[in-house]
Amino acid sequence: MRNNLSKNLLLFVLLLTGSIMYSQRTVKGVVSDEAGTLPGVTVQVKGTSTGTQTDLDGNYSVTVTSDSAVLVFSYLGYKTQEITVGSRSTVNATLVEDSTQLDEIVVIGYGKTTVKDATGSVSSVTSENFNRGVVASPEQLIQGKTAGVQITQATGEPGAGVAFRIRGSNSIRSNNNPLFVVDGVPLSGGGTPSPGDIAFGGGNAKNPLNFLNPNDIESINILKDASATAIYGSRGANGVVIIVTKNGKGARDGRWEFDTTFSTAKARKTFELLNGQQYLAAITQFGGDASALNFGNNTDWQDVILRTAPSTTNNLSYSKSFDKGNVRATFSYGNQRGIVENSGQERVTGRVNFQHRFLDDKLEIGAQMSVSRINDDAAPLSSTAGFNGDIIGSAYLANPTWPNNPDFDAGGGSLNPANLLNNYQSRSESTRLLVNLSANYKISDEFSTKVNFGMDNFTGNNISIFGAGVNGINRVSGNGQGNFNELESRSNLVEL
Repeated sequence: MRNNLSKNLLLFVLLLTGSIMYSQRTVKGVVSDEAGTLPGVTVQVKGTSTGTQTDLDGNYSVTVTSDSAVLVFSYLGYKTQEITVGSRSTVNATLVEDSTQLDEIVVIGYGKTTVKDATGSVSSVTSENFNRGVVASPEQLIQGKTAGVQITQATGEPGAGVAFRIRGSNSIRSNNNPLFVVDGVPLSGGGTPSPGDIAFGGGNAKNPLNFLNPNDIESINILKDASATAIYGSRGANGVVIIVTKNGKGARDGRWEFDTTFSTAKARKTFELLNGQQYLAAITQFGGDASALNFGNNTDWQDVILRTAPSTTNNLSYSKSFDKGNVRATFSYGNQRGIVENSGQERVTGRVNFQHRFLDDKLEIGAQMSVSRINDDAAPLSSTAGFNGDIIGSAYLANPTWPNNPDFDAGGGSLNPANLLNNYQSRSESTRLLVNLSANYKISDEFSTKVNFGMDNFTGNNISIFGAGVNGINRVSGNGQGNFNELESRSNLVEL
């Protein structure tokens, strides 16, 4: 009886394995267009992660599991094609050009062109394809949308600096961020000055694109290769990011728009640190005197320095299109609180874009003007804080039996997180005026001449202060220390 059961079980396994092996088979084929074979075409089994690419001769080979499997053939500039495998072992595909993709307009610095006519490597992301949801700064609109472009935020605080890398880093010691161009005007410098080096190191740099309202952006174009230096010189050595803002086209009857967002943020996960009782038990376990370190409380210092932070963004715009041109005006107010106490960013922006045609539509006058004011508040955070750490490091090291009292001093150079928060203030203020005036005269259907006048005026300052009541910091406790940084930059542009 037992032998029969074993034989039946073995037979079932063999049949099951055989059916699985039979259902998996390899499909081969060649992908081509009207001119010949196509290398680099993506071939994917629909609804799965199984896929491959064609080789230099257009050949491919992929594994399917059933006759109902559908192969999806996709290639830039061609229409995507889907073919059901059926019982065939060879599936060839002929792709057709997609004129819609090839005729997509991209901005390349000295003008506009189409994808098929662009001589360099250009990526364009329009507002229809931007990332959705709560977007605090412009680069988040295209994060993960363009090949070869890596965008990372330096820290999690509001308005933190970004590392924008196009095809990797080009320099070991110099800045690797690309040149940013907004409505034809190259930005003259970085963002708001970072908090100065007081007590335990300087603060973190800010994002140079913070002054832009993401809701105003129509498209972001990225020049990736040598074409960037051909247009912008050495400033474009790390690539160029060209940002184009919205205009009033299509709003024939005039259109008012208002949108508002409200969101909250909190730490996704905190460390599981010892509570007061566990801390005293650990001191005793390792031979220490728990009674000398027992201050009679049970404080979760992560709860003290972290919070659930609300944020809001409000946008008001008016657009109007008329026979000879269009106009669009916007106003935006945003207030983003950080998840660390005493951190946040407040942003107010205003923008007017105007276009009008004269002289039988031969002369077109354009103006893009924006003004912004940004206020940043920072907590005592630093990447060079030393062994005691900044406000976050002190929360990890603090004795959980200490009271949550900003006046408490444990002595011995220990940092009390509540004391740090109460005795530190960092405030940054920046204003930016960006203006671009242009005139384009159409000489004939083939030729036109254009002149641009641009101005970028930036002023920013930061004041950071540790009060004399801070404890545990050499040369600062009992004295206090402050730092004031100011940055002014102005650039003018004339292009013919």
